[in-house]
Order: sequence, then C-alpha cells, then structure tokens
Amino acid sequence: MSNLEVGIVGLPNVGKSTLFNAITKAGAEAANYPFCTIEPNVGVVAVPDNRLNVLTKLYNSKKTTPASVRFVDIAGLVKGASKGEGLGNKFLEHIRQVDAIAHVVRCFDDENITHVSDTINPLRDIETIQTELCLADLDVVEKRLTKVTKLLKSGSKDAKVEAEILERIKTALDAATPARSLDLSEDDLTVIRDANLLTLKPMLYVANVSENELGEENDYVKKVRKLAADENAQVVVICAKVEEEIAELDEEEAKEFLTDLGLDSSGLDRLIHAAFDLLGLMTFLTAGVDECRAWTIVKGTPAVKAAGKIHSDIERGFIRAEIVNYDDLIKLGSITAARDKGLVRLEGKDYIMQDGDVTYFRFNV
Repeated sequence: MSNLEVGIVGLPNVGKSTLFNAITKAGAEAANYPFCTIEPNVGVVAVPDNRLNVLTKLYNSKKTTPASVRFVDIAGLVKGASKGEGLGNKFLEHIRQVDAIAHVVRCFDDENITHVSDTINPLRDIETIQTELCLADLDVVEKRLTKVTKLLKSGSKDAKVEAEILERIKTALDAATPARSLDLSEDDLTVIRDANLLTLKPMLYVANVSENELGEENDYVKKVRKLAADENAQVVVICAKVEEEIAELDEEEAKEFLTDLGLDSSGLDRLIHAAFDLLGLMTFLTAGVDECRAWTIVKGTPAVKAAGKIHSDIERGFIRAEIVNYDDLIKLGSITAARDKGLVRLEGKDYIMQDGDVTYFRFNV
C-alpha cells in the first residue's frame, strides 16, 4: 500500500465537498445543490506526525517527507444509484477503487441547507447508501455465481468453494446486510478478492455536526454511534465548516482555535488516525541528513517486506535492519548515544516492525 486512499461518500448536501475542501485545500466545488460533484475530486494530504519534525531537527535533515492519505470526494449517492439514478453507476465504480470508505452523515439541523429527503434522519440516510451498495454488490455476485455454476458441472473443487462463499454473501446482501458483517476467513477473502465488493470495504462514519455542537453529542450522533457499534464500525465527529476555517489558518493559529473550541486535535487528524486504525496501518521512520521520512505499512509486516517499501533492491539484498526505538533516540539525543547504550538493535528478516521504529536497512545487491 503506497498511499492510503479513502473515498468520501454520502447523500447530496451532507457536507462531503466542504469537508474535502477543508482537509485537502484542493478547492473542490461545494455548492448547495445535488450533484455539484460529477467526477471525483482527489487530494493528497500529509499524515500529521510530530515525530518527523523532531527527527528533522535532530538530524538537521534537508527534506521531510510525511506519510500521506489520498482523499477522493465521490459525488452524492441517492436512492436508486445502483440502477443508475443520479449517475449512480459511475459513482459506485469510483468507490470500488478506494481502500476504505468515509461515509459522511448529516447530524445537524439547518433550514438554509436543503436535504435531498427534506428531513434530517441520519439512520435513514445510512440505510439508503448501504442499500445501494448492497444492491450494486448483489449484481456483481449474481453474475459471478452464474459463471461459477457452469464450472461446477466440470467438477471443479475451486468453483465449489467459491460458490459456497458467494451464496453466503448473496444471502446477506439480499437482506441489505453488508458483506463485511460476515465472518469470512482470509482464505475466503482471497477467493473473492478480485470481485472488489463495495460492502467488503472498511467503513467509518463521519458525523457532521454544527459548530455549537462540537463539544457534545446530539441525539443524531448518538444514534449513529449505536448503529456503528452494532456493525463494529468507527465514528468520527467533525464540523465541516470548522475544518474549513482551520484550513485557512497557520499552524499556531489553528492550535489556538482548536483550544478555544475545547478540542485536542482537528477533524483531519481524527479522520486519518481512524482510517489507519480501520485498515490496521502504522508507520516506521527513516532519518538522516538528506531526508526524514515516514513509511506506511500494515501492522504485522516483517522487516524484509518493510524494506521493500523503500526499494525492491533493498528487499532483495536485505542483510539486517538497524533499529532504535523513537523515544529512546530522542531521550538520548543522537544515534551514537543510543548505540553506546546498546539500544540500537540488529534485526533479521522476520522481525515484526513496530510503529515508530527508526530504521536503517543494511543490504547488498
């Protein structure tokens, strides 16, 4: 995974494009009418990580490169999207390309901002989107089952296994239940991976509230949290308008603004960290005079595969990983001091990388 890609979805006029503008500063059009977004807007945003700033000062690095997240603002879906309503088929294909879905749900009242259904009801809105995703997947699964059924006649064992998995998924989708709610094994997921089902993608709900409700949870948010808990999903509460204001401030002003609001971090920070957690991601660090950099990997990645994130030659010629814990390095003030204290370790190919490992790979090709 080079860049984590998160698709921002939801009904029209729930705050998707406003949020996208704020967190990417990419200027996606945000207007008070449905379907202002036709082609998906894409913006790349740095993952906040103060460790990089500290390492850059420690090594006097010429360049600092954070990990990044690609946010894709996908046009508002409506009821009937799976059948093409509101250009829905095109929008659904955009969703198939992302790693995770951030479903923005309107959780505020404002008579000046229209709602596609005229009333505010986040659970109804979630159900509408979920139903469309299920219907789109159902179409894919049924077509695939037709092909697999033909292979069954030849006695294919692989076809039999796939058919059983697809039938389980079809039963769930018929009941408007997402495929991710099923207890599918890694082997099961491997069999159907190329189907690229929408409802298998990790989902987090972004509850968009008004500015005066940021510090508390209104009834709308509580309902979304209960639904998410039942699905083992996550919820991030943001105010898209506030995020838009933060985007216009410099770092110090943004900190003061957040403090005044009683917040420890911005919606962007919380959204990124929730997405990383959702996908089981973490970062390891490399540091030197030329560059300090954060690299995104899946938790549980062995050192040799982490080396391949930097360059395939490093993975191919891997000898050892020279690793120091970030906190130890900062406490002692230099890699030399850490080495003198015996805190710099030499790890082999099978070492499981830990978040914040400051790493130098020895290799020979």
